[in-house]
Amino acid sequence: MTGQLNRVDVTVLPVGWISLPSEVAGSWSATPSPDGRHVAYVSDRSGSPKVWVQPVGSELTFLVDTGEHPVVSVHWSTGGGWLACVLAPGGAPRTEVWLVRPDGSALHQVAGFGADSADNVRWLPGRPLLAVTENLETTLLVDAEHGTRETITTAELVALFDVAPDRSRALLRLGPRGGRHIAVRDLTTGVDEYVTSGEQACFGPDGAVYARSDAGELPVLIRVADGRAEVLASSETAEVESFALTADGRSIAVLWNVRGGESELTVLTPTSATTVDLPGPVVSGVSWCHDGSTLTFTAEGPGQPHGVWTYDGDLHPVSVEEPAPNAVRPVLHRFPSHDGLEISGWLFRPAGEGPHPTVLWLHGGPEAQERPGHGPLFQSLVDRGIAVFAPNVRGSSGFGRSFVNADNGALRYAAIGDVAACVSYLVSTGVADEARVGCMGRSYGGYLTLAALTTYPSMFAVGIDVCGMSNFATFYEHTEPWIAAAAVSKYGDPVADAELLRDLSPITRIDNLKTPLMVVHGENDSNVPVIEAEQVVAALAERGVPHKYLLFPDEGHELQHRTSRAEYLRETVSWLTTHLAPGPALLG
Repeated sequence: MTGQLNRVDVTVLPVGWISLPSEVAGSWSATPSPDGRHVAYVSDRSGSPKVWVQPVGSELTFLVDTGEHPVVSVHWSTGGGWLACVLAPGGAPRTEVWLVRPDGSALHQVAGFGADSADNVRWLPGRPLLAVTENLETTLLVDAEHGTRETITTAELVALFDVAPDRSRALLRLGPRGGRHIAVRDLTTGVDEYVTSGEQACFGPDGAVYARSDAGELPVLIRVADGRAEVLASSETAEVESFALTADGRSIAVLWNVRGGESELTVLTPTSATTVDLPGPVVSGVSWCHDGSTLTFTAEGPGQPHGVWTYDGDLHPVSVEEPAPNAVRPVLHRFPSHDGLEISGWLFRPAGEGPHPTVLWLHGGPEAQERPGHGPLFQSLVDRGIAVFAPNVRGSSGFGRSFVNADNGALRYAAIGDVAACVSYLVSTGVADEARVGCMGRSYGGYLTLAALTTYPSMFAVGIDVCGMSNFATFYEHTEPWIAAAAVSKYGDPVADAELLRDLSPITRIDNLKTPLMVVHGENDSNVPVIEAEQVVAALAERGVPHKYLLFPDEGHELQHRTSRAEYLRETVSWLTTHLAPGPALLG
């Protein structure tokens, strides 16, 4: 293996070297060495996300120095000589790609220079070539051995998945959110051949295209060759969430989204289909080593931070924290919304008879999904007697194509109505105390929180907006250009749909907001810029509405540092308990 691990050049620490508090994220983005004997991953055990390398079966971890900035993900080259690290300077959404040897040497930047943002990183099988996309408009091949950058193609809202070994064809994703498709581009003629609607694809060793297809109601795994598509994995009740193909094409790991957000993992070979016994209810980041002997992934659950595992016919923990012994496991609830559409959510219920003070948590996206994973905030609130309901309102992923598109454009009013339907359901079933219901959310969930507070001003006793959009006009004006371009299909065009977007903007109805509100934002956020928080805070101050502003100067759209997450958790729990149930019963 090129770049052998050198214990002189790295920091060596046992896995359990520090006592991890509840706000720890754990370890994620697992990527195996070509022979599967080592795993690189990202962990925040040192306080912020860094790259670590660990031999499988050993408790020693090797810190790879990638500088001061938080690391989003890491990817091990198929030849073994390089780690590609995606860094987020200042915690902002803008990301850079750096290469480093597994022993920590030869660190250098290869993409995301200046104001550019680089993402969609993938090593091409058997080659020292890294596929990278900048700003969703420039697709690149980075040659790690020769230090060159080759532009493959440029287009609006494009991402590069793969390039054929003879450089004759490129596999691309094209289009905006909710309308993306996969195409094979002839690099000589520039002509595109449509493959399917979807978000993930790669070339097989025989030149066929393997893709997660969204063309039907539920995503399936297909293989396309000679103009014909073969369905390799499908279900009438579950989605294919992602897949990983071995370099020789003989094994495919298929990750399923089942039962409202839980995971199942199946390994397909020409002669068998094996279901993996998962160590947690939610799995992500499935990846094969180059020789196909070992599969890596991340698993999490309630009270169980993200942990890294390998599978070679048997499960092996790599970097795993002990789960909290008394963590509350949520129960999935399904019910009709205001117009009869079925929506669902995960209920974390405290001990004792209801009704309880209750908090609605609204996830981001909106094409994301609330799943029964690790949530220290939820556990902290339940410990204090507050129920948490985390719904998947229309627009969420995991429930089919129609559902994820059910909030596009003017349909967003119905998604706002889903929030009120959740409250009605919780009150009618005896879960929630009607006088003590709070609403909070992050990113799009922050927007939806503001929209609910201004649409239903007497429904909630407290609110928290975490980096949410308050004004679509200023969001489109100040966000990154490629983020704005991709968002048009979901929210509407800032010019053609200006009146609709004005009416959907919470700032338009800010006079209605009387609920005590905490606003949380990262100062470096260029996805939802901080002006979205500032105008809400200014409006509340002008109107005398009780509020608090929690600004993190060294963070972006995500809170990357554990100290920031600890402060956020402490302030959030304090704000909610104070306004939902003042008194010793909850504050003790």
